[in-house]
Amino acid sequence: MKTILNLLALTLFVTGSLFAQKIDQQFFQDTDAFLKANVTNGLVDYKKTKNSAALKALINTVENADLAGVSTPTKKAFYINAYNLHVINAAVTAYPIQSVQEIPGFFDRKKVKVANEVSTLNNLEKDNLLKPYQDGRLHFVLVCGALDCPPITSFAYMPEQLDQQLDQQTKKALDNPNFLKANGTNLSLSQIFKWYPNDFGGSKSNILAFINKHRTYAVPTTAKISYYDYDWTLNDSNQVTTSAQSGTGQGNNASRYIVSSTIPKGSAEIKIFNNLYTQRTGSTDNLTDRSTFFTTTLTALYGLSDRFNVGINTRYRRVSNDRLPSSALNVLSSLEEGSGRQGLTAFGPMIRYAPVEKWTNFSIQSSFVFPIGEDLAGSSTQPYIDWTGATWWTQLFNDFPIGNNFSLFTELDFLIEDIGKSEDGHINRFSTPATLIFSYNPNPKTTIYTLGGFSPYWQSDFDYFLQGGVGAKYQFTPNLELELLVTDFTNKFLNETGGQAATFNIGFRFNL
Repeated sequence: MKTILNLLALTLFVTGSLFAQKIDQQFFQDTDAFLKANVTNGLVDYKKTKNSAALKALINTVENADLAGVSTPTKKAFYINAYNLHVINAAVTAYPIQSVQEIPGFFDRKKVKVANEVSTLNNLEKDNLLKPYQDGRLHFVLVCGALDCPPITSFAYMPEQLDQQLDQQTKKALDNPNFLKANGTNLSLSQIFKWYPNDFGGSKSNILAFINKHRTYAVPTTAKISYYDYDWTLNDSNQVTTSAQSGTGQGNNASRYIVSSTIPKGSAEIKIFNNLYTQRTGSTDNLTDRSTFFTTTLTALYGLSDRFNVGINTRYRRVSNDRLPSSALNVLSSLEEGSGRQGLTAFGPMIRYAPVEKWTNFSIQSSFVFPIGEDLAGSSTQPYIDWTGATWWTQLFNDFPIGNNFSLFTELDFLIEDIGKSEDGHINRFSTPATLIFSYNPNPKTTIYTLGGFSPYWQSDFDYFLQGGVGAKYQFTPNLELELLVTDFTNKFLNETGGQAATFNIGFRFNL
């Protein structure tokens, strides 16, 4: 047994040695030659590099690099070039695109391999460069694939020249009037200074000191600082558009989380959405009864590929029926037997698929959930809590950016509920809900939106519901987002009886 283990260890060592590539001057020379051939005036010829054998070879070297024993300048220069090459490679893989923000999770979820370690671009930047070297100049040589990044160079970063190159590129960016916009005592800065303030000293005075240290003409230390919108238009030499020339691009709109996209290969997403629906019914002039449902829906997705995700969908519900006056929050406290109940009511598989490669903001999601529990439809001794039959829910998502800060999200659903539980054994209820969401992004982390929805029920006794509301999302970190939503709700029954209904929602999204 010991002999077998020794042979296995030797095999793994030899295999690793064969694939590992020592980083030496050849890597930097090859990177330099590639950039000279494909970068002009800070723009990349992505069309030309689409099938570049040189890029594939460089990415292979980056992925399998052996950094054992290399000097600090060599390691630092390697990671800078590795980052920039991976950005180009990811953009080329998805090309043609207008912005890297069209690629779901480009910076914080899509996986890259560097020196036999797997991470995201964000983690590569922070863990392998910003944290170990504490050098604010790095922000002016790491290129994010957008017009408002410091321009990519047509040369590689070399270990023996690295300090000089870092100074050179930092000065070049801070002297550029389109990057640092100075007008008297008003100073408009790139969002880079807002996103990474601690890398430039943290305080306003330290940020200004950093700028003046690397700038030919000093800015006033009393300058009033603001931040201009970030132009995420792809730094593509084949796409010199009006927006690129004018310095306006997709702005905050491009930075937002795109709900309709699939998640990247190897990443995971968990959503917890809590919905409190409450309605008051009775005669038009005398509302007497309150029915309240509190539903927690948990969905989890995993990216088998960039365009195909698999996951689960599960539902937990609490229901309370009361006489007025009463509070909708009663459903969250103790439930009275006979008028309230709770439990896990549904569970099943889910998929999300992007059928058209170029339509990165269009996807189809489908889930099939099975009922859990006894007598979900209710009886004389307990209230309705959920359908007793299975539910098949297919959703078509699409998302349209509008200018720098606005977007329109559309959703069309095909919903079949209580399958096989009608009196004749066929589908009990079929509906086609449609939803429109108009969003405004005042900054890259915040979304404010208004929602409208209509759902017709296609059955012999035609029914429908309508809802409209307002909501907001805030992205605390790339891996955590909070959503709040309030809607006014009505349907055929409530309209005919003068009833009233509303929903109150809070949701969380986690990226893993």
